[in-house]
Amino acid sequence: MMKTNQEKAESDTLFVEMRKLSPRVTGGIMRAREASYEDGKAPGKYKLLTALAISIAIRCEPCIRAYVKMAVERGTTQEELIEFLNVAMTMQGCPGEEWSIKAYAAYKEIAGGKAPSDNETSCCGH
Repeated sequence: MMKTNQEKAESDTLFVEMRKLSPRVTGGIMRAREASYEDGKAPGKYKLLTALAISIAIRCEPCIRAYVKMAVERGTTQEELIEFLNVAMTMQGCPGEEWSIKAYAAYKEIAGGKAPSDNETSCCGH
């Protein structure tokens, strides 16, 4: 479920407050993401596509949209996306197909130049 602008603003305010109260822990997932999806021995876009497949498995639509957007920004092709969606479908069966279709729809929007709002591609709200 997507957050309304008011819910997003409230969440952002609480995040900032928590970050001040707990600077070493709050925001840690963001730092971990930055490090995890860097290019290394494996290109970052493949790490993002792996995260996308996992997002499909756990059925998190904001995560799916966020990882599709990040993968497209890293130069992921439609063919590469489809190969990872095939893995997600194989591992999840019918539910994997339905959630992979959501990922493919997000890809078509983003790759087609439709700029989704941050609210639509905000994994975990931040």
